[in-house]
Order: sequence, then structure tokens, then C-alpha cells
Amino acid sequence: MTSLSVAIPALPRRYHAASIWVLYVVGLCPAAWYFYQAATGGLGFNPVKEFEHLLGIWALRLIIATLVVTPLRDLLGINWIRYRRALGLLAFYYVLMHFSVYLLLDLQLNFGAVGGDIARRPYITIGFAALIFLIPLAVTSNNWSIRKLGQGWTRLHKLIYLIAIGGAIHYVLAVKSVTMGPFVHIALIGLLLFYRLIRRPLLNWKRGRQPARVAR
Repeated sequence: MTSLSVAIPALPRRYHAASIWVLYVVGLCPAAWYFYQAATGGLGFNPVKEFEHLLGIWALRLIIATLVVTPLRDLLGINWIRYRRALGLLAFYYVLMHFSVYLLLDLQLNFGAVGGDIARRPYITIGFAALIFLIPLAVTSNNWSIRKLGQGWTRLHKLIYLIAIGGAIHYVLAVKSVTMGPFVHIALIGLLLFYRLIRRPLLNWKRGRQPARVAR
């Protein structure tokens, strides 16, 4: 089977760093647009809740995009590993913005109400736990931490799968119904988690099918 990477021109190495910064800028554009919409009355009769909701959806989308990078490389030969860190950090920024809107604009720094929500409302409990789990991932998303933690870094960053599950459950419980939006996100996360389970045997099977190279 011909890899799709053949059809996608490789970006010259000198542009790699710049392309990552472009990804950050593009990735933050939805948040800036929704903020403008909220400030100018473009998000309906409850702009704070809608703004909070949209930021949460984009956080989950970026988590999914982070998880997609490895299957793209394994199955299609599209190597976008260099963008995975940026996608993960963007997901963290969106989760943090989502929580900040809830804390600052929705509950207006009423920490007692926040604590009550976390204790009594399961979807907020799960969402807050996902934010807490994301913090060490964001803090260690740098080359120094990779070198310092070694294999521990890899184990730590497997928390992203738990975070993805928590984010999907938070989304479903928040909208209080399994409509098309939550269903699509849950289905994608389920598929990516299933791929994680079969990844090693699948890669071993693919290597076994590769023709042996003839010695020259």
C-alpha cells in the first residue's frame, strides 16, 4: 500500500519552528473570535455560558487532535509528531480558559459556589479533575522535562487518555443529552483508545508483512 505521506510535500526543516508558532496563533483564533462575539452580543441571550461551552468543545477537539498524531504516523506515514506538543498545550490553554470563564464570569469568583459545584455536580467534578491532570502534562511539555524524567515522562503523559475520557464524559453530562456533537466526540475518543490497545500487535503485523531487503 502506498503511504499517503508521498502525496504530502514535506516541510523544509528550516520552517519547522515557524510552523509550530503558526499553529499556536491559528489554534488560539477560535478563542479570540468567540471572545469578540461574546463582547459584541453575538453569542445569544446567555453569552457567558455559550462562550464557556465553545471553549470546552475546542479543548476536547484539541485533545482529540493530539491523540490523532500517532495513528497518522503509524498508519498513513504522515509525521506530524513535531506538532503534538503544541496541540497538547493548546488543549490545556482552552481547558484553562473554559474553567476561567466559569470561575470569573459565570460564578464571579464565588469560591464557595465553585467548591459546592465540584463536590455535588459530577460533570464539574470530572471536568475539574481533567484540568488538574492536565497541569503536570503542560508543565513537563518541554525538552528539559523529557531528559530529566526519562521513561517516567512517557508514563506521565499517558494521562492524556484518561483526560480524554473525562473530557468526553464531562461534555455529555454538561449538555445532559447524547446529541450528535457529544456522540461524535465520544466515538472519536473511543476509536483512538481502541487503537492504543491494538497498536503494538498491529505494528508488529505490519512489520511482518514488509518484504525482506535483499543484501547487496
